[in-house]
Amino acid sequence: MAARLQTQEELADAIRTMQRFAGLPQTGNLDSQTLEMMNRPRCSLPDIIGTSELMRRRRRRRRYALSDTVWKKKDLTWRIRSFPLASNLPHDHIRNLLFYAFRAWSNNSALTFREVHSEDADILVDFSRSYHEDGYPFDGPGGTLAHAFFPGEHPISGDTHFDDEETWIYDPENVAPGRGTDLFAVAVHEFGHALGLAHSSAQESIMIPYYQGPVGLPHKYRLPLDDAMGIEQLYGKRHFGSRPDNDSPALPVPTVPLIPDLPPYKPTQHTHPPTHDRCKAHFDAIANIRGEMFFFKQKHFWRMQPSRNLVSLEPAQTLRFWNGLPQNFEAINAVYERFNDSQIVFFIGSYYWVFHETRVNPGYPRPVSDLGLPPHTVVGAVFVWPHNGKTYLLENDRYWRYDDKLGNVETGYPKSVSLWEGVPTDLDDVTRWNDGNTYFFKGTQYWSFSGGNVQSDTGYPRSIPRDWMYCQGAPTSSPPAPRHGTGGDKGMCICQGSAVKLAPLSAWILALLWVLC
Repeated sequence: MAARLQTQEELADAIRTMQRFAGLPQTGNLDSQTLEMMNRPRCSLPDIIGTSELMRRRRRRRRYALSDTVWKKKDLTWRIRSFPLASNLPHDHIRNLLFYAFRAWSNNSALTFREVHSEDADILVDFSRSYHEDGYPFDGPGGTLAHAFFPGEHPISGDTHFDDEETWIYDPENVAPGRGTDLFAVAVHEFGHALGLAHSSAQESIMIPYYQGPVGLPHKYRLPLDDAMGIEQLYGKRHFGSRPDNDSPALPVPTVPLIPDLPPYKPTQHTHPPTHDRCKAHFDAIANIRGEMFFFKQKHFWRMQPSRNLVSLEPAQTLRFWNGLPQNFEAINAVYERFNDSQIVFFIGSYYWVFHETRVNPGYPRPVSDLGLPPHTVVGAVFVWPHNGKTYLLENDRYWRYDDKLGNVETGYPKSVSLWEGVPTDLDDVTRWNDGNTYFFKGTQYWSFSGGNVQSDTGYPRSIPRDWMYCQGAPTSSPPAPRHGTGGDKGMCICQGSAVKLAPLSAWILALLWVLC
């Protein structure tokens, strides 16, 4: 019962957090208004900044949020390094829009911005597609729109990237809703992150996590009070009577710029490849990668942040994130992050691929027999038991224990999956979560195993759609599955309270500092 209450309370708390940052009543319930907001494009930056549990759970004293880093200077330069390939917006029009997006922030702070034509610019702006050499590929039309890096000493700090496969338009009065995404509105939001602001819970804020549509004429736009207070706290007040863009080039001031001509509107069916219903579950693979949970279904996946918020209710395309998987694969059988070196391993059929971040290592794929498994073994589930650091590879009703450090399957295997009491055979996947528990998934049900226990927690199985996928109306729990006989593994640690190993700081961890609106 305690485990069930904990899950329900955590889910309700995650919903309340989402509602707070969306400016909705904090009911903790998945009402229609909350689900409608979740369907909007939003940023994948966590609403509560920080990688430790303490920082994830802390509450802010202000509605606006500040990152841990700021620019150490107040005169910043920017450059557009690449323009969108398919947009109807002329290059000069795009430069004007970004000019005014920066000016919105300098109007309320001691910052100044100057456009330059040098690679040494503080903030580089790119319109990019799919994998674009920063460790976090775009997902094509729809979904995530852009991302930016917080200030810092890293060469990519402050840089801002827009997905070139989106339809970028200038539509300040929103006369063509649904025809595209307003570039100016997104740019103001992203530049706020590039200057050190995180998300705000004030509904009128430009830094609210969800895309709200156009914000009006760029040269007349003024930041909402919440955002103005945030940027002023970071960089101080603007000196009265001074121009915020003192050294800026003399760009033309558009009074009412013309809305670009757009092709005649024709409703299109199936603009995206058909995707899957997350509420039906039956995932092919589930993995905890860098503290986030990934749910894979055929060629797509859903991504859950450490706060238990889904980045989007719509799935992203796997091939846009992991460059090196076969183009024609039908489904991923299993995925896990290695305990010893944080490499990411994918299993498809009787082969496996090892990735460093999102790039496949040279020499892959390789047959699973290289790991010491019988030839043609199809690994259907894989996970690392955090209490002994060993990897468990499951196929149907049997499993092998693998030592990643030594690089081989241990002797005396395979053994029966009946070791874990209360779960069926032929699991979809097994993974640990950041709470230290290990979760077994099958169909629409899941089981929790606390600490190093090999017996399922009471109150399980429970509903995957309800507890993980934010599906309204899904049952809270499911009929219990028949329990297997007891078993034992002398090498498995049964102790309680061991800490879960944290992945080392890497480019992927920097993704927690990104924003994808």
